[in-house]
Amino acid sequence: MHTARTVTNHRRHTMLLLLQIVTVFLVGVAMSMALAHALEYPGKMRLDESTYMAVQTIYYPGFTIGGMGELLAVVVTLILALVMRGGGAAFCWALCAFVALAAMHIIFWTVTQPANKYWLKDQPLSKPGAKFFAVDENREHAATTSDLKWTRFRDRWEYSHMVRAALSAFALIALVVAIAR
Repeated sequence: MHTARTVTNHRRHTMLLLLQIVTVFLVGVAMSMALAHALEYPGKMRLDESTYMAVQTIYYPGFTIGGMGELLAVVVTLILALVMRGGGAAFCWALCAFVALAAMHIIFWTVTQPANKYWLKDQPLSKPGAKFFAVDENREHAATTSDLKWTRFRDRWEYSHMVRAALSAFALIALVVAIAR
């Protein structure tokens, strides 16, 4: 017969396993989006301005929806790291995964998102999309064509995704190591 303590330990183990599975899944989602963008780099660098601008707008809203998975990955990875505190090396690996995901998220908001606003400056957006991509209701943007050449935005966007792909790959590996320990 199971004692109350055995049942409680079984529930804790099950909850930890569920948290680990959800965390790996969400980090995988975050990595898949960044990696997909990074793998497009060689082909997209061959595009002229009008083609590149047309291609950029196809990512929205799909990648915006997937971006929620990235935010959730940061949160659940932090929760997992906190649950694993006191676990020695496993905690350190989980914390490294969290830091990599947080850095990935910071890069998105400081480097990638201003370029996104540039790509979408002339696109009709839904109210939620307008709020996400616009600085204010007047739809201010990071720059106009006269301020900077489109290639600077292209390079900023493309290179930010390469860095984000590397950070997310590291985060996924660190997370798997943390769980395996």
